[in-house]
Amino acid sequence: MESSAVLGGLQPNYLLYPSRNPSSSLPLRPFSFTSHSFPLSLKLQKQLPLTSHGAAAAAAAASPIGGYTTLSDSSETSELADIDWDNLGFAFLSTDYMYVMKCAQGGNFPKGELQSFGNIELSPSAGVLNYGQGLFEGLKAYRKEDGTILLFRPEENALRMRLGAERMCMPSPTVKQFVEAVKATVLANRRWVPPPGKGSLYIRPLLMGSGAVLGLAPAPEYTFLIYVSPVGNYFKEGVAPINLIVEHELHRATPGGTGGVKTIGNYAAVLKAQSAAKAKGYSDVLYLDCVHKKYLEEVSSCNIFVVKDNVISTPAIKGTILPGITRKSIIDVARSEGFQVEERQVAVDELLDADEVFCTGTAVVVSPVGSITYLGKKVSYGEGGFGVVSEKLYSVLTRLQMGLSEDKMDWTVELG
Repeated sequence: MESSAVLGGLQPNYLLYPSRNPSSSLPLRPFSFTSHSFPLSLKLQKQLPLTSHGAAAAAAAASPIGGYTTLSDSSETSELADIDWDNLGFAFLSTDYMYVMKCAQGGNFPKGELQSFGNIELSPSAGVLNYGQGLFEGLKAYRKEDGTILLFRPEENALRMRLGAERMCMPSPTVKQFVEAVKATVLANRRWVPPPGKGSLYIRPLLMGSGAVLGLAPAPEYTFLIYVSPVGNYFKEGVAPINLIVEHELHRATPGGTGGVKTIGNYAAVLKAQSAAKAKGYSDVLYLDCVHKKYLEEVSSCNIFVVKDNVISTPAIKGTILPGITRKSIIDVARSEGFQVEERQVAVDELLDADEVFCTGTAVVVSPVGSITYLGKKVSYGEGGFGVVSEKLYSVLTRLQMGLSEDKMDWTVELG
């Protein structure tokens, strides 16, 4: 089965510890993979309280997370974390395990290891803290009605991280290492994968310069880490339309910069405009190119699509826009459904007479846009819900992700 193949070679380690406090000298409880304590069904043992230590354990004790509920399927009873699955938002919830591996600059990552989730220690001179040498990815796992778990295109995230690592002068896990690490982390935390229709398990791989460096240079050591959290909708509106404002002074990325890779600094740069927009009641910000200040780029963490006369247009990937995996998937789905899709420069003026506008991203999947405000003028779309095109694409993609339709694209990876 998938669980034995993925997890069989992993060993516990004690390289990362909780934050400094009297209990931080305690070693992290290892994750055992013996056949006696880790059956192929990957049911987590009730007699082992899966909590982290130190500060993380104290936080867990204060959280509303309780014991266990059960999910029945045709072959076994799997345990679910006892949380309010009907009211998941997009906020972090501490889970059981994280995956870690390290390597030196110029080296290759060795086999990684699972350990109890907890805080990590970094030198104050770590490259990621001083010079922003870090990348992250985001993908999701879904639970099917029969209890199996699906990943969506994890190899695409692995490839994107490798491209970003090359730009940021960092070593990166191989595609195989990345995908196997994702599988192991999800299986170890499977009680946190929401029941069908209640949400998804958000998976956050990180790659960072963890070694100490004082002068401006690549860090001498790197850490690859994966943690997970159950999530619901990204926007508070859920799948209701969001309201955007076009930002024409501040910019997300510049030609020749790092806008086309998923480096951590790209996201800190949008916080000022995003915070100002939310204070005025908008959901998020739509950015323009920094040269002409007239062509659409992307929303803070989403790609943008414009529909006119059943033709779907989206800004072309030219180094300043993140090549979103959901974006790529929506384009393929749209073409398979007979839509014409154009990847090109899209002028902001085209928003004024568009039939529909929608956003795509791992967190939001597909989010309809209800209105866009540009230079004080507000343009509204639709009747307060999905447009015809975006609803069709949302339905096709989400049914595929959740295992409700045949995966003719060969995009999903099933875990036992």
